[in-house]
Amino acid sequence: MHPHIPHRILRSILSSTLKPIHLRPFSSWLSQPGNPLINWPSLPSKPTPIPTLNPNPNSKPESSQPTFSPNDFTLISTLFTNPSISPGSSLLTNLTQTGIKPTPPLLHAVFDHFASSPKLLHSLYLWALNQPGFKPDSSLFDSVINALAKMKEFDDAWSLVLDRIRRDDDDDEKLVSVGTFAIIIRRYARAGMHKAAIRTFEFAKDKKSIVDSVSEMSLFEILIDSLCKEGSAREASEYLLRRKETDLGWVPSIRVYNIMLNGWFRARKLKHAERLWEEMKNENVRPSVVTYGTLVEGYCRMRRVEKALEMVGEMTKEGIKPNAIVYNPIIDALAEAGRFKEALGMMERFHVLQIGPTLSTYNSLVKGFCKAGDIEGASKILKKMISRGFLPIPTTYNYFFRYFSRCGKVDEGMNLYTKMIESGHNPDRLTYHLVLKMLCEEEKLELAVQVSMEMRHKGYDMDLATSTMLTHLLCKMHKLEEAFAEFEDMIRRGIIPQYLTFQKLNVELKKQGMNEMARKLCHLMSSVPYSDKLPNTYGEVRDDAHARRKSIIQKAKAVSELLKDPKELDKFRSSSEDAVSSLNKFE
Repeated sequence: MHPHIPHRILRSILSSTLKPIHLRPFSSWLSQPGNPLINWPSLPSKPTPIPTLNPNPNSKPESSQPTFSPNDFTLISTLFTNPSISPGSSLLTNLTQTGIKPTPPLLHAVFDHFASSPKLLHSLYLWALNQPGFKPDSSLFDSVINALAKMKEFDDAWSLVLDRIRRDDDDDEKLVSVGTFAIIIRRYARAGMHKAAIRTFEFAKDKKSIVDSVSEMSLFEILIDSLCKEGSAREASEYLLRRKETDLGWVPSIRVYNIMLNGWFRARKLKHAERLWEEMKNENVRPSVVTYGTLVEGYCRMRRVEKALEMVGEMTKEGIKPNAIVYNPIIDALAEAGRFKEALGMMERFHVLQIGPTLSTYNSLVKGFCKAGDIEGASKILKKMISRGFLPIPTTYNYFFRYFSRCGKVDEGMNLYTKMIESGHNPDRLTYHLVLKMLCEEEKLELAVQVSMEMRHKGYDMDLATSTMLTHLLCKMHKLEEAFAEFEDMIRRGIIPQYLTFQKLNVELKKQGMNEMARKLCHLMSSVPYSDKLPNTYGEVRDDAHARRKSIIQKAKAVSELLKDPKELDKFRSSSEDAVSSLNKFE
């Protein structure tokens, strides 16, 4: 294993020991002659909170105070960031040697901090299960499933789910819930595996001890919504139609229709959306304010603002009062089109109607001005929203960062980044992504390293996008050993690097005569499923990787077949082996 670890790499690049960024280095850098600054409006300072880890929006902690030892968290973090410790037996042994007694709050904190390291998290969870007195809660279980499914480790995710379903029949504390299946459905849809998403729903609805009639409709809505959001509106529509035809007594909720309308508009299938709207009228489906809001937003997305305004008139005639959900998309569309006079006029109309504007309204205007390159106009909107009591959120600032990244305006971008944090506003993951993108594209290596360290310090694990950008920049700056270590750490944490990243690094290593490291790189890439368009430099490792990939595909198909037939699934569950391991019999 390569001796470097990310933090040491970054320090070596900067040639000095760095402390977590508090932006004083940026302030002094920006104050140098020739670095223009934008006079941002004074941002309202937020009260300084007690430093905590990045919160998981899905978790429900009982109190705001940590219920675990910070020293335990530090020990686990040290193991996770040590490149000589791999997921599996190596990590399990080291965890046991720490003497830590795991608790759900401790594991929640680790999961929040290392969200992009699924293999390490999976090993940690399996280790905790074997520790005396440890009992996971449903929220932690769902976090494990989400971490695995996010990285397409569906095999491991299903292994845990099927095992827990069997155990839940005997235990009072049930871990598998409707939310668990919702996570898997959404992740399948995001991976483009719409058939697997549908089969997961069909499997779940037959588990009456988990999914009742009310939650079944909710899960169906999640399925349709997930498919539509990930570009599978046609498949969602076909399944909806099939469900109506096979179960004549089943009536879709108005929410299902609203989701399908939105799905067709997202897919830019205007005729399909209008046909569905007519079907709803013919079937006497009473539209809600959300229905009209969906139609208005859809027409705005298709750049048909006038038609959207017609829908506002129609809903008023139907006795449905428009709200901010209806008006915001119109303002957004007008701003996107550069029709700022009309957008601002409609915003002021909000005050007269006493229904807005909302934070979303101001964000739409900021986005429009930034997209048009009018930073002065965007700054005026920022000042106006602050004066009216609306506190900017990371999304607000991210529109500015998008502009700075697109135009390579590093000075202005870092000026805002400094002002934002000094005022107590914490960046989100997208903020860090945009700032790193800007710095990497402008080859500002030292600043990129500092921001990546600050990102980790704030509890945001480096994901595929940020790790890729940093690796590419290191390659470009001929920091090949550091680039290799970053690439190696991605795979260790369970992130599959893009083929382009492998190709860039492999070519540069060979150019510099670093053939041994190039060989190690090829071996690393062959250990994960990869593109069929790899160069012949893989040589002898290609056949082994192909066989591994074929095995993974066969197992995935076997799981899919099991989900079709509950009797087969029950038969395999009764085996002393775990459910997924039993699938090897199909090979």
